[in-house]
Amino acid sequence: MTDEWHPRLHQAPLVTWPVPMDPSGRNGPTRGQAAGPRWRRTGRNLYAPAAVDGSTPEQRIVEAFARSRGRGVITGWASLRLHRAAYFDGLGIDARTAVPVPLVEGDARLRSTPEVLVLRDRLPAADIVLLNGVRCTIPERALLDHLARLDDLREAVVALDMTVAAQLTSIRRFAADLDRRPGARGSRLARAVLPLADEGSASPPESRFRLIWQLDAGWPQPLVNRDVFDLENRFLGRPDLLDPERGIVGEFAGAVHRHRSRHRRDVRREDLFRRAGLEYVEVVGADLHDRTLVVDRMEAAASRAGSRPRLWRLGRAAPPLDDLLDQRDAMIALAEQGTDGVTGPG
Repeated sequence: MTDEWHPRLHQAPLVTWPVPMDPSGRNGPTRGQAAGPRWRRTGRNLYAPAAVDGSTPEQRIVEAFARSRGRGVITGWASLRLHRAAYFDGLGIDARTAVPVPLVEGDARLRSTPEVLVLRDRLPAADIVLLNGVRCTIPERALLDHLARLDDLREAVVALDMTVAAQLTSIRRFAADLDRRPGARGSRLARAVLPLADEGSASPPESRFRLIWQLDAGWPQPLVNRDVFDLENRFLGRPDLLDPERGIVGEFAGAVHRHRSRHRRDVRREDLFRRAGLEYVEVVGADLHDRTLVVDRMEAAASRAGSRPRLWRLGRAAPPLDDLLDQRDAMIALAEQGTDGVTGPG
C-alpha cells in the first residue's frame, strides 16, 4: 500500500443515490423514518442513509445532481472529479473549506445554496456527457467553468496542469476549445494560463514550485520529470524540475519522502546527481508559501553550479500527450463502429 498521490483516480468511488420517501418503506424511507436518526435530508423530498458520508466529493456531487431531478448538468471542479481527476476534491485553496458543487440549471429552477452553485449558462448538447448516471460537462468546458471562478493565476495553472496530468485533455486541445468560445466567461484567465502550463507536471506542489522557478526567480521554463542518465547510460533519476543549462535539479519532497525507505532512496539519488555534476535544490510544502526563501535557495545553488564536469545526459522526451489522446479517441471510435449494426443470430 502506498500513500503517494496520483493525478488520476483509478476507479470511481461508490456513492449512494438519494431517494424520495416511500410509504411502503421499500424504495425509500417512510415519513416517520425520514424524520428519524437513520436518514438525512439531502434536498426536497430526497434522503440518504445517515450512515453515508455526505462529505466525500463524489457523494456531494451525486446529491447535488439529484436535486435537479436529473435535468441539471454538473460542471467545474465537480465534473472534472467525475472524469476522475484526483486534484479536484471540492475543497478551497486552504484544503479544508468545502466549495459548492457547480451545476448548470437546465429547467430545474433551483436556487444556489452553500452546497450547490446554480449556474444559468448556455450549454450546447456537445458539451454534455453521461458519467455513471450523472450529466456532466466535457473536460474542456468543465475546466473553463472552474477557471472562471478562480482569481489566482498560479492556482489556475495548477488546475490546468492537473487536468492534463489526469489525461482528460491536452494544452493544445484546451486552447482549441477556447478558440471555439470567444468571449466566454473565464477565457481571459484561461489564455493567460496556457503559456505557463506544462504537460509533464505530476502533482500540484511540482507545479507551484515550477511557477516560483519561472515567475519569481525568473529562470527559463525547466524540463519537467525528464529522465537523466550518466554517460555510461545508467539511470540516475527523474527530477521534478531540471535546468539543463545551469545544471540544477529541483525536487519537491512531500510527506511520502519522509518514510525511511523513501528518504534513503532520495539521499542516494541526490548523491548520484551531484556526482554527475548536477546541483540540487529541494523544497518541502511549507517552503512554497515563502517564495523568497525558495528563490534564495535556487540562487545559492546557481552560485555552486558549473564547478564540476558534466557527467550526465538527458533521456528521451516522452511522446506528446496529444498522440496518446488521439490514439485513445481512435480506439473508442473503432469500438463504437464495431457495435454499430450488430444483430443477434439470424
